[in-house]
Order: sequence, then structure tokens, then C-alpha cells
Amino acid sequence: MRTCSRSWIGFLLLTLPWLAAAAVAAEPQPDPIAGLVGQLTLDRYKATIEGLTHFGDRREGTARNRAALDWVETQLRAYGCSEVTRLNYTFDPNARERPSGPPKANVPNPAVGGGRYRGTQAITGVNEDPTRQSDPQLRALNQEPSTPGARQEIWCTKIGSSHPEEMYIVGAHLDGHGWGEAANDDGSGSAIVMELARILSDPKVHTERSVRFALWNNEETGLDGAYAYVKQRKALQGREDPPGSGHYPEPRWLGMIQHDMMLFDHGLPGTDGTVAATQRREADVNIEFQSHAHAADGAMRLAFAFQAANEAYATDYPATVSPHMTNTDSTPFMDVVPSISLRENERGREIGAGSDPHWHQPTDRFSTFSDADFRLGLNAAQTTLGGLGRLVGLTVTP
Repeated sequence: MRTCSRSWIGFLLLTLPWLAAAAVAAEPQPDPIAGLVGQLTLDRYKATIEGLTHFGDRREGTARNRAALDWVETQLRAYGCSEVTRLNYTFDPNARERPSGPPKANVPNPAVGGGRYRGTQAITGVNEDPTRQSDPQLRALNQEPSTPGARQEIWCTKIGSSHPEEMYIVGAHLDGHGWGEAANDDGSGSAIVMELARILSDPKVHTERSVRFALWNNEETGLDGAYAYVKQRKALQGREDPPGSGHYPEPRWLGMIQHDMMLFDHGLPGTDGTVAATQRREADVNIEFQSHAHAADGAMRLAFAFQAANEAYATDYPATVSPHMTNTDSTPFMDVVPSISLRENERGREIGAGSDPHWHQPTDRFSTFSDADFRLGLNAAQTTLGGLGRLVGLTVTP
């Protein structure tokens, strides 16, 4: 009897650690993506937008645009983002650096994916009159005109731990116009890219695949900065340099995610042409792909993957998928790689038709927007971080 008891005691001593470890393994583990999404805060997002507005509209080809680029580079380096790089190109409106595609216009073209207008909607133009800017300091800041010539745009990269040769590109455009502060178009998208670079650059955060955070230039002139990137970098994809080093200056593109105008979803204009003063209850993040693109099937799957991420991680606003992506920096990529854009409204039949009265206007200023507006952009950031985290194999070490 005593021998039997000793045997049982020995058996328990051997098996209890294994049982305890199995019980711990069976417990649900914290979701690392949710933890990082929680690091996106409204205050930080707003502060980054406000920092960008200190440079006025950041119109390309001006000193204020170059100063904004310098400020962005300082921020990216402070975050610890790897391989902070500037791409050089020349902007000549008569000889644009673009592989293909029509120039950007204020009037969406249904042939390239813009939804057609309905009812009483009016086409929104670009303000070119400085006297409409009532703030004399901002008017003076935006005074220098753009001239053709040398341009730069900037990116940095989170290097993948097991597949550095593969990459998702996360982008927004830095330049604006209209004699405002370009707070929404596209400070709101640029701030998302910068906030994601900050969070994912933490050395405790690991991604199996690489992520590039790109701030484009010359979007407002016709997507020229993004076209220059595609022209210069497309053929470099997946090349190890130097051979055997494990270093890939241009990893193979897996997807491109653009962010362009993220704040204002107040509904369509009424019969009198006015738009509601407050964010509508049904506001959502619009995720667009281009149904006419060569990579449309992959883009559609990417769009719905991001909608699923919104369902899992966004705190306030849902997401809607639309097939009419157009007139933003994902367009130069869309025939090469699955490409989507996140927006406040559909670009063609809503934004371009009066749904955002501040678009390209002097009123596109930080002070124009409420916390409910800024929170829509924050939810877009949550959506992208969640979607990316799932795609790149995100983990976090203690």
C-alpha cells in the first residue's frame, strides 16, 4: 500500500508541471494587434495633423513643402523607423514622370472608376483666390507659388523578420492646395501613416513581412510623385543588394494601401447645396478598390480583408467597400499590385460632388473639424493597423 502511494505521488510530481503548462497554453492569449491598436489615441492623431498644418497647405514646389518634408523626416527618425529615404524626381507638367494613366482632374471620369453624379450634387472646384483666406498669417504663409523643378518625397520601412523580400506599402500625400492648411486633404491621411510608422517601429514589434510608410508629393498636380515612385522602383522589386546580404532595397510589392481625406462624413448636400454641420450617425470609413484595374481581384480581396479588420478593431465607425477607387496615389499602383484607398466618402460621386465643402478650400483647417470628425480618421488608422497586422504576421515581445 505504501509502495502504491509512493508511485502515485511520483506520477503526480511528473505530470503536474505538464498539466499546468497545458492549462496555460489552453488559455486565450492576448491579441497583439488589439494591444497596438489601443496605442492609437485621438490626442496623438490630432497632434500629428496639427503639426503638419504649421506648414500651411504644403503646396509642392515651395519652401513650406520642403520644410514639411524635413519635419516629417525628423519625426520618422525619432520613431526609429528604418531606412528613412527620399526619392528625387523632377516635376515638369509638360513631361510628367508616369508610366501610364490619365492625369488627375477635379471632375471624376466614370471611364476610370469615378461614380457618376446624381440629383442636385454640384461639382467642387479648387480655390485659387488668396483673398478668400481670412487669416492674414495663413494667407502670407501660403503666398509662395509653386514652380516646376526638382521634387522629393519620403518613406521609411519596417523590415520583415522572416520575409524581408515582401512588402506592403502604406501611403498618403503630403502636399495640398486651396489656401487653407490641408488639414483633411491630406494631413489626416499623412498623420495615419506617421502614427502607424511610430507604433510599428517599436523594437518590440515584429512583422514577418516588411511595411513601407510613404509620404507622397505632387498628388494634387496629378499623382506625379506616386507615378515617379512606380517608374523608378517597380523594376527593383525583390532584388537582394548586395547579393547574399538579406537586404532588399525594394521588396516585392504585395499590396498598396492609400489614405486620402479621412475626417468629414456629414452626408450629401441638400437641395439648397448645404451640408450638415455635424458628423452623421451613419458615418463610415470608405474602403475603395478599382474594379477596372488589372489587379482588381486581389484588390477586392484586400478591401474586404480591411473591412473585416475594421469589424474587429475599429471603435466607433464601420467600413464600407466600394469599387470606384480613383484620383489618388493608389492609382499608379493598381495595375501592378492589389491597391486600395481609405477615405471619408467615395471619391467620385460624393467627395467630388460637394459632400465635403472644405475640399481644396480655405476652410480646410485644423480648427474646422470636431473631435467626431477626427475620430473618423482615428478609426481609419485602427482599420489599417488591424488589417496590416493580420497580413504581415505581427507579433510583440514582452
